[in-house]
Parts: sequence; structure tokens; C-alpha cells
Amino acid sequence: GLSAPPATVICFDISNILGTLAVASMVTFTNGKPDRQAYRRFRIKTVMQSDDFAMMNEAITRHFSRLLAEKRPLPGLLVVDGGKGQLSSAYSVLVELGLEKRIPIVGLAERLEEIFFPFDPDPYYLDRTGEPLKVITHLRDEAHRFGITFHRNKRSKTFITSELEQIKGIGAASIEDLLRKFRTVARIRRA
Repeated sequence: GLSAPPATVICFDISNILGTLAVASMVTFTNGKPDRQAYRRFRIKTVMQSDDFAMMNEAITRHFSRLLAEKRPLPGLLVVDGGKGQLSSAYSVLVELGLEKRIPIVGLAERLEEIFFPFDPDPYYLDRTGEPLKVITHLRDEAHRFGITFHRNKRSKTFITSELEQIKGIGAASIEDLLRKFRTVARIRRA
């Protein structure tokens, strides 16, 4: 239903473990190819419980508010990883910011690769062998990969820091110095 193929497509995904260490990832494809310099990560700051819809709302609000403030170009298509709930949450942000008519948006549900449009209860299915499905699933998979990597790194740093904080007499500055010198907790233990 787009008037022209979108030159820029962005996709948002949420990663968390029962609401803890929640992050959002945003990947950008330009002319159907990953544009890694335009990838963004967001630490979820305002949602403390397991609520993917609220987390999606926060990440999209922050991103598009910044684009508007900096008068930067808008994407040709916004893809939200998830079904109707995530799509509804993201669409409400576009409405709040007055962008609902300027940015086409779809939700991509993973199980059957269903595409959802705002206000349409029925999913749309792309041709299983067509190039559009390959591009959109590559976009979604890249958002997953990027988000999960960020989440794992955040989780590892939290674990390392909390383990080192257990050692009596070691403060934040010492922890930073130790990690800079030894890189891992195992090496610190051996030393």
C-alpha cells in the first residue's frame, strides 16, 4: 500500500528478562541493506515492570521526539517487532507526535511472519518466497541480534560489578581500575 518503496526502514525490538535490565534496539536498513551506523540502543528508564508495550512506547517516543527536535529526516517505514499490542503502543506515539500520517507503520508477529496494520484486525501475509519477506525478516532478525547482544553485555556488566562490590574495601574507582587492567573477574581472582 505504499506509494513507493521505502528508502529507509527502521525496526524496533525490546529485550528484557521479566522486566529487568530492559533495553530496546533500533536497526535501520537503507535501500534494503543494513545501515549499521544508524543503529541505536536505548536503556529503558521509566518502565520498571515487565511491560513490553510501555517499553516500546518509551523507546519510540524518545527516538522520534529527538528526530523532530533535530529536524532530521523521517523513515519511509517503521516496523515494530511484535503483534497488535506492540503496534498499537507504537502507533499511539506517532499520534501523540502528529506523525501518524507521515510514517507508515506495521507490526511483525514472529510465529507466522504475520504483518499487522493499525486498525486492521486481520494479518497480512507476504509471499513466502518473495524479496519483501526476506528483507523484513532480515530487518527483524537484525533488531533481535542487536538488542540481545546489548542486553547480554548489560547483564554481564551488572553481574561483574555486583560480584566485585561484594569484596570488602573495594569501591567504584577500584573496581573500574581492576576491570581496566584485568578485563575479567576470573583474572582478578587469579591475581
